[in-house]
Amino acid sequence: MKRDRPYNVLFLCTGNSARSIIGEAIINRVGVGKFKGYSAGSMPKGEVHPLTINLLNRLNYDTSTMRSKSWEEFTAPGAPELDFVFTVCDNAANEVCPFWPGQPMTAHWGVPDPVGVQGTDVERALAFADTYRMLNNRISIFTSLPLSSLDELSLQRQLDDIGRSKVDSTREKA
Repeated sequence: MKRDRPYNVLFLCTGNSARSIIGEAIINRVGVGKFKGYSAGSMPKGEVHPLTINLLNRLNYDTSTMRSKSWEEFTAPGAPELDFVFTVCDNAANEVCPFWPGQPMTAHWGVPDPVGVQGTDVERALAFADTYRMLNNRISIFTSLPLSSLDELSLQRQLDDIGRSKVDSTREKA
C-alpha cells in the first residue's frame, strides 16, 4: 500500500539539546522521502548544545533550522500527525507523555546522555560521537523495516527490540 506522505517520527528527550536533536537529523537524512523527523523535550533547554551542533556540522548536516522546543508543539492544532514517537532518554520515558493525536506507535530507545559527560574536550566530543553512532545504528535498522508489510504487533515488537539492543554501546558505563 502506497502512503500519501512520509511517516512522521518524533524523538523525545527531556532537554531537547542533544540526543533527540541528533535522532531528528539522522532520520531526516537516512529516511529522506520515507520519513520526516522531529524532536522535542519535556523541559527544553531552549538551545541546542554546542557540541551537538559541532558534531552535526562536521558530518555535513544542515543545522540552521535546529532548535530546542517543547513537546507541546506536537499536541497543538496543526501539528504533524505522528506515526512514531521514540524516547531517547530514561527521564522522558518515565514521564507522563501528552496525548499524541493519531495514537502513534511508541518505543523507548534510551542512550546515555552525552551532555552529562565530564572530562576533556576530546572525551566530551567522543561521548557525542558515540551517541550519534548508537542512534544512527538504531535508526538505520528502523528505516530498513518493511513497515507496510508488518502487522502492528510485529512492528511494535521490532521497535522494542531495537531499543533493547545492547550491542551498539562501546562506551563503558560509569
